[in-house]
Amino acid sequence: MRVSVVDAGSNTVRLVIADVEGGVPLPVHTVKWKLRLSEQVGPDGTIADEAVERLVKAVAAAGATARRWHAAGPLAFATAVVRSAPNRHDVLQRVASGTGIRMCTLPGETEAELTFLAARRWLGWKAGPLALLDIGGGSLEVAFGRGRLPDFAASLPLGANRLTREYLGVQDPPGPGELKELRRRIRHELRDVASRIRWERPRTAAVTSRTFQQLARLCGAAPGRFGLFVDRELACRDLRAAVHALAGLPAVERAQLPGISAPRAAQSLAGAVVGHTALKLMGLPRAVVCPWAIREGVLLRYAEDGADWWADATGQTDTAPAPAAPLRIASPSP
Repeated sequence: MRVSVVDAGSNTVRLVIADVEGGVPLPVHTVKWKLRLSEQVGPDGTIADEAVERLVKAVAAAGATARRWHAAGPLAFATAVVRSAPNRHDVLQRVASGTGIRMCTLPGETEAELTFLAARRWLGWKAGPLALLDIGGGSLEVAFGRGRLPDFAASLPLGANRLTREYLGVQDPPGPGELKELRRRIRHELRDVASRIRWERPRTAAVTSRTFQQLARLCGAAPGRFGLFVDRELACRDLRAAVHALAGLPAVERAQLPGISAPRAAQSLAGAVVGHTALKLMGLPRAVVCPWAIREGVLLRYAEDGADWWADATGQTDTAPAPAAPLRIASPSP
């Protein structure tokens, strides 16, 4: 079964096409469109018309690509930047009318559950009781569980881009006062969730997302070109050193550091502060960097629980992902 997923995030729209056989999503083709939606929102979070038009074009291109690759779907969803927007319903309607694809927004807790499932499948049962952290542009997802799905899941307004706009937009690099206020906000938001994770005493902590991957590279993890199957870890003490290094540099100079890309350089400091504070408050000295995240979680859940799960999760009870076209010719080369 070949399935496609479209994920509209704060920075990019990503299409993943995978063959899902035996419960394992094997990637066939991936494409991304850099839209940086989070940089095109108003003070109240409203997404600008021009940004919506670019989103419509990207989703249309993703749908056309999925059809060329004879993939069912796409299963299309948007994360916090759209979910939190006051004009969310208008954005989703314009995507649907302009592309024929019904994009949805998933609750933050559902995103946490799906990402937890992906981490569990990647790490296996040997990971034992598992804590999961995922830093996005608009939110931080946290989950804990002993089984396939988490016993506890939460979504907090601690995304790296969101906090950069709210706390670190005056000076570059920021002053001590800005960082102090940022840490105070993070500790306040994390208080209850961190207490729950400490009480559960996970055997393994896993972190996902591009933000954590770049921070891990900055802290000495192997670069991405070494492949998915290289073990990568992120230590709390190393992340603390990364916070100090990033705080002393303007964004343009952060982009020269290992792992920090230019588009994410400005928000890398906020991401590092969130990551370090979370690991410290939760009593997690280190975490495994997991390459699978929400997109793989969607593919896994769809493969394991079928189209009815997607309809229930998204409220799209009248439709299911479009079936793949009959495979009459060889798939195009990547």
